[in-house]
Amino acid sequence: MNRDEALALLKKNLTNKNLFNHSLAVEAVMRRLAEHFNEDVEKWGLAGLLHDIDYDRTKDDPARHSMEGAEILAGLGLPDDIVYAVKVHNSRHGLPRISLMDKALYATDPLTGLIVAGALIRPEKKLAAIDVPFLLNRFSEKSFARGANRETIKACSETGLTLEEFMGLGLEAMQGIAKELKL
Repeated sequence: MNRDEALALLKKNLTNKNLFNHSLAVEAVMRRLAEHFNEDVEKWGLAGLLHDIDYDRTKDDPARHSMEGAEILAGLGLPDDIVYAVKVHNSRHGLPRISLMDKALYATDPLTGLIVAGALIRPEKKLAAIDVPFLLNRFSEKSFARGANRETIKACSETGLTLEEFMGLGLEAMQGIAKELKL
């Protein structure tokens, strides 16, 4: 599956514009991480783009989320490592994160929400208005971006990155698609 096919599939399955933008953000960060780790950028990008493919169907049943998405992707013939990464990004299933891609996707999912929240509290409401020190400062505030699970984001250490490095790569990636994200 190429990116255009994946985008068409995502548009068919996700109706919420914010969730669609979240998927674009996760894709961008995963692509940047793949570059950093000398991994397959297209494969990592697809994992990021499609990780929440089932969310419209499973949002009221978190225990089904990602399992159904993995089934959809497996049925379409996507590689097993992408299917598994999508499955394990939901910690409710208790599946081990084995590959570097699994670990990266797991930590990236909530990071994008933290970064978006950081941009939205600035008067400019732009990604260009924030930097890593700003995000690190906000990271320690429990009331800020409550939905961005801090423990999950800190799991970036499983990839060998520090929190600061991980945030830097994530912010850089999202700033690169700021126009698409309208941020």
